[in-house]
Amino acid sequence: MPESDQTQRDYRDTVFLPKTDFPMKAGLPQKEPKLLARWQEENLYRQLREERQGREKFILHDGPPYANGDMHIGHALNRILKDMVVRSQTLLGKDAPFVPGWDCHGLPIEWKVEEQYRKKKKDKKAVPAAEF
Repeated sequence: MPESDQTQRDYRDTVFLPKTDFPMKAGLPQKEPKLLARWQEENLYRQLREERQGREKFILHDGPPYANGDMHIGHALNRILKDMVVRSQTLLGKDAPFVPGWDCHGLPIEWKVEEQYRKKKKDKKAVPAAEF
């Protein structure tokens, strides 16, 4: 076959693909901001939380972000995997809130407060916990 005949040949009728209304290109950079705005407007997370109230609980208490050194790809992977687990449990119908943790960040702050108490000769045990 001459080259010009090959380039002119239309193979669409030889490939049996289902018909779809989906566009050939996703255009994610244009669509994502619209989706995020819609979810924000609909308050989607709150709706999910309200619909799941009273159902079986699933809690994955996430640890603090990059508490021990500089951020690296492992922190991203950790967060992504935990997010996937919580979302999958939500899709399974469980009451699965995302619970971020900040537990080890409090310790240095508490230590600084205790230092100030010691300077002022205060006993931390004499102070109510909420005030401490």
